[in-house]
Amino acid sequence: MPSAGLRISGGDADVAYGISGSGPALILVHGTGTRGTAWEQQAEQLAKNFTVVTPDLSGSGDTTDHGGPLTLDDLVAEVLAVADHAGFGSFHIAGHSLGAVVALRLAAEHPERVLSIVSHAGWAHTDERMTADFSYSLDLLRTDAELGTSLVPQMFPLATLGPRYWAASDKASHEQLVQHLAENGQPGTARHFEVGLTVDLRPLLGRITAPTLVFASAHDRVCGAHQQQLLREAISDSSYAEIDTGHNALAEDPEGFTAVLVRFFTQHAGV
Repeated sequence: MPSAGLRISGGDADVAYGISGSGPALILVHGTGTRGTAWEQQAEQLAKNFTVVTPDLSGSGDTTDHGGPLTLDDLVAEVLAVADHAGFGSFHIAGHSLGAVVALRLAAEHPERVLSIVSHAGWAHTDERMTADFSYSLDLLRTDAELGTSLVPQMFPLATLGPRYWAASDKASHEQLVQHLAENGQPGTARHFEVGLTVDLRPLLGRITAPTLVFASAHDRVCGAHQQQLLREAISDSSYAEIDTGHNALAEDPEGFTAVLVRFFTQHAGV
């Protein structure tokens, strides 16, 4: 697995990333508590027309770093370092949740690098409700670490999956999912939540010049309609799409999610 080295605020980082396909460059940025392979199904389809890169942000996957606190600027720098290492002067980019925040911040600060953006379940600023949500999640993570409980794996489906998942699941399948989440939790999840607590993109969103798809989930309990409206109003060249899922649309409706990405990026890359 290739990796890009750089200096971030707390020390050195070596950012691992997957790469597949050929064609215009496309970077997919994962959200809190996951890693680049969260995009596996989307990357497989998009790689038919794009060179797809899926970085593991600090705290996830095969990336190594100093192990201390992170900043949003650190995560933006990591994505840029991966783009440079892969030889991308400019690129299309999609992000989910915290990954969408990273993508939007990058596009605002480096408009010459970004050709188009999909922001799925992103947000403009961490309001009081989100602050309470993220702080509670951090409390649960600390309890799991201290007592060996699995509160966070039990909480994640409740917070991030919508009616489609619950209508199709039963006790056995749900318990299997919780077990999978417990076994595959990323060590930097708390560090990601701490970054999430600091987000305020409102002074920067007007600088985004690339065509942007504000992509929402209809049953998102984490980043709701108000946050999507703030993004739509602040980004001049923005359009809107919605999917009938909870926050984690990548997992709940991977085919529908992929179709939206393929349609948008194919249009804006001309492939």
